[in-house]
Amino acid sequence: MRVVKVSLGERSYSILIGNRLLPRLGSECKKLGLGQRCAVITDSNVAAKFSKPALASLKAAGFDPVLITVPPGEKSKDLKIVQSCYDQLALHRLERKSFVVALGGGVVGDLAGFVAATYLRGVAFIQVPTTLLAQVDSSVGGKVGVNLKAGKNLVGAFYQPRIVLCDLDTLKTLPQREYRAGLAEVIKYGIIYDQALFRKLERDLPKLLKLDPNALATVVARCCAIKADVVGQDETESGLRAILNFGHTIGHAIEAISGYGNYLHGEAISIGQVAAAELSAALTGLPLGDVERVTNLFRESGLPTGIHLNSQQRAKLFDAMKLDKKVSAGEIKFVLAERIGKVLWGQKVPQDLIEQVLDSQAA
Repeated sequence: MRVVKVSLGERSYSILIGNRLLPRLGSECKKLGLGQRCAVITDSNVAAKFSKPALASLKAAGFDPVLITVPPGEKSKDLKIVQSCYDQLALHRLERKSFVVALGGGVVGDLAGFVAATYLRGVAFIQVPTTLLAQVDSSVGGKVGVNLKAGKNLVGAFYQPRIVLCDLDTLKTLPQREYRAGLAEVIKYGIIYDQALFRKLERDLPKLLKLDPNALATVVARCCAIKADVVGQDETESGLRAILNFGHTIGHAIEAISGYGNYLHGEAISIGQVAAAELSAALTGLPLGDVERVTNLFRESGLPTGIHLNSQQRAKLFDAMKLDKKVSAGEIKFVLAERIGKVLWGQKVPQDLIEQVLDSQAA
């Protein structure tokens, strides 16, 4: 088992990465001195696979858990679903010392974390991510929230988990499309922070696609360590943490205009990262050879690298981008790369240049 520490003073916590960790859920929660009552929030797909061992582990450790199941997919990140969760927590009489377990992918983690952050003004929560994307990205760092019709994650909070359990065995049950979507966040870490990781991904991608245990454990741990380092320096995204949004400005807008769920998050940000790489070549000097390497790695991972939008869809895309949380004084700000492994945040990008890049992607 590998352990990565997220250093945030009194809110510090550990990320455990390895196999057969789900059966340890109860004992790890007991070490934290949490209250007896708890809730496991999951979606119906994940519940069918993992709710029984999760509940059994909690009960064996002396906890009194209730299972709350929501529909799968991005559409569950909704205030109506949040209300339903609150009602069930109240029915089960959760108290201030009680806790919430997020068992599932990024959607479940964001939803359950937001519920935990706001119920009784905050109860403890535990992250048990079961997708690659959630293990390397969304379960770490304390960003929790839900969507509005206007855009993604517009209602939320910074609220850190008490511990993160990344059981690599859960990835074996993932549909191939979801697993590949998770690779988009993995590749992002190489682009924004670690050239050696990017080279490793180029070299070891066939092993990762086959879920080779050693390659997977190494890469997941490295991604978690990068995010832990960034979050430890900038918890509430006042500066450095913005680099984690590379490719997300366009990617989130694609998700919003296409109806959440038509593109998986990783698929949308794959398109967004290729576009950001092309913008970087024009504005921050990213070598064209690096743009080609980025594009090829996404393509070889089985991820989309472009999108065709008609004029009406293009207009909606720009409207969605203007609602992005990173907009300042009405200006859309991008994360752009100088080279693989080094990026700049807060970069202004002319709309006509974005139009050109979208045109080239659609060609």
